[in-house]
Amino acid sequence: MSVSVPSEIAAFLGAGTPAEWTGAAVRSLDDLLIDHANCEKKAASTALALMFRYEGQADLVHRMSRLAREELRHFEQVQGILSERGIAWRRLEASRYARGLREHVRQGGPERLVDLLVIGAFIEARSCERFALVAPMLDKDLGRFYRGLLASEARHFEQYLALARSRDPAGVDERVRVFRAVENRLATAPDTQLRFHSGPPASGGA
Repeated sequence: MSVSVPSEIAAFLGAGTPAEWTGAAVRSLDDLLIDHANCEKKAASTALALMFRYEGQADLVHRMSRLAREELRHFEQVQGILSERGIAWRRLEASRYARGLREHVRQGGPERLVDLLVIGAFIEARSCERFALVAPMLDKDLGRFYRGLLASEARHFEQYLALARSRDPAGVDERVRVFRAVENRLATAPDTQLRFHSGPPASGGA
């Protein structure tokens, strides 16, 4: 069953995921699932961190609280899949992706929050795109699971972007352009490791 990447997600990202990543991801499914679980934990942690750092901003706190609960529910679902499939948990080194994006965050003041929200939008958008890409290539149950996550990731993308726009209506588009260039490089340039948000494997990789 084919799955289309939502048009607004594709337009926001700009560059699509290379086919080499998709093929390698399906061949390295154990690592993909473990890293997916890690990503859900990190997404919940990010939402909680924003709640604590910006606790006086009621709209942000409300959305991040709901998002954290949803991300933790997804984490539990992926954990269940790992258990059902007999995939043993092991520690995986984090990819370059989130770290590479955060290197460009402005420090201090409202600018920092805008950049963190824009990064959140890119992470959720790329997740949504990759769920759509891998779902048709997986077995029936796992494909259904990933198709089911598409709507939530798209919604999270929209929420992060809306929060960023509400804080800097005039400047957010420029920050999106800045981070798009960084994100596209991280997601499409050859990578030394295979992760959910990595680039395609470098020669000799997965």
